[in-house]
Amino acid sequence: MLSIGIEGTAHTLSISVAEDSGKVRSNPRDIYKPKDGWGIIPIDCAKHHEEVAEQILKKALEEAKIKMEDIDIISYSKGPGLPPCLNKVLNFSKNLSKKYNKPLIGVNHCVAHIEIGRLTTGFQNPVVLYVSGGNTQVISFVEKRYRVFGECMDMGVGNALDKFAREAGLGFPGGPVIEKKAAGDGSSDPSRPSHGNYVELPYVVKGMDLSFSGIITEAIKKYKNGSKLEDVCFSLQETLFAMLTEVTERALAHTGKNQVLLTGGVAANKRLQKMLEIMCKERGAKFAVVPKEYSGDCGANIAWTGIAQYKSGDKGFKPEQADINPVWRTDEVEVVWD
Repeated sequence: MLSIGIEGTAHTLSISVAEDSGKVRSNPRDIYKPKDGWGIIPIDCAKHHEEVAEQILKKALEEAKIKMEDIDIISYSKGPGLPPCLNKVLNFSKNLSKKYNKPLIGVNHCVAHIEIGRLTTGFQNPVVLYVSGGNTQVISFVEKRYRVFGECMDMGVGNALDKFAREAGLGFPGGPVIEKKAAGDGSSDPSRPSHGNYVELPYVVKGMDLSFSGIITEAIKKYKNGSKLEDVCFSLQETLFAMLTEVTERALAHTGKNQVLLTGGVAANKRLQKMLEIMCKERGAKFAVVPKEYSGDCGANIAWTGIAQYKSGDKGFKPEQADINPVWRTDEVEVVWD
């Protein structure tokens, strides 16, 4: 069985072909680059997706060495995400469905990040730390749903890093640049903390929930008042990631599980990986990270999750029935597949 997955919830337009065996045959993408590095402008981002969709589809099919007629289902990112971008993906998917008479499977973007992580790591029932631009959630599967044990109350950790990076003139996306700046001792291993000075920042954990906005405001203030950029980047990572590690450890203790899966775009950060790895080792739990090629937004996540849904009985939409849900939460999806 072959699924084509179309992802376009935010800055990335990606189209992938995946098999029900779990093999990803292709996974090309094209990322919208905002002018002057000042974040995503939704309307411009949607135009980008519309402009590149056909060429990304062509590339996906060529790399997979198939034609659209060989595809069994069309899986698309239904939400959550930026409405203009989601609408472009929806329209493109509907047109393909009409042209080739293929069912449409609407996939939750957040759940897709979890499912690709489970597929690639072999973890069956982990506590999940899902960290991306727009989302930060501690999740675990309970009674047919991915339950959210804790989450950000204002902005996702990726957006928080991007906000500081913009103010510091580091460009977009900011996370990778901040990671390099944080390793200010010249170390080639970004998982190791630098020997720079720690700049005091707020630490905001409220039960199982997190708040990042005040931390970013203070980090920007410290930088503009003369603190060394490398020190602020180091301190920002240490503070944010310690908060994430704390709530993940609490979820691990609460559920009694022995696996932690890190997924989402920020999962590529080596320092966050290291902190979670240390925590899991101390608790006797196993730790795994989604492979970097699937950590960010990509069609493979959508294609694979579409297969899981279809094989569990979700036969999808006809084109005229398909829709989007910009605020579709992780815990609103009934998960009936294994």
